[in-house]
Amino acid sequence: MITNKPIAIGGDHAGFNYKTQLKQFLLDLGYQVLDFGTFSEESTDYPDYVHPLAEAIEREEHDFGILICGSSNGVCMTANKHQNIRAAICWNNELAALARQHNNANVICFAERFLDFELVKKMTETFLTTPFEGGRHQRRVGKISC
Repeated sequence: MITNKPIAIGGDHAGFNYKTQLKQFLLDLGYQVLDFGTFSEESTDYPDYVHPLAEAIEREEHDFGILICGSSNGVCMTANKHQNIRAAICWNNELAALARQHNNANVICFAERFLDFELVKKMTETFLTTPFEGGRHQRRVGKISC
């Protein structure tokens, strides 16, 4: 585990099933998890959950966040509106590693409708345990925020 702070997790109705399963998976691994919602499959608006999660990461209450919706696009776009959030859509394990190594991503976004849950678990573990390489990548990451 590379963080002692709780992992922030959230998403909308289209990501509810994976969010629920992933939360339990993380708890079983020994992580603390704070669930920002939604808490059912009833249709809802993802920004209502993404903004509070992103703000909590910006306040340094969490080192990492996980967002899940149907396509991952909506949650990722919303999270990246925040200055200190670097959210990455990942669909394979190599991208999850590179998001951390090269981009110092602090939020990973998943598409429940398009990903197998076993792969989501693997990418989550990779994301949470892969360190940022710094060096030349730090210069680039420093230029992301407006």
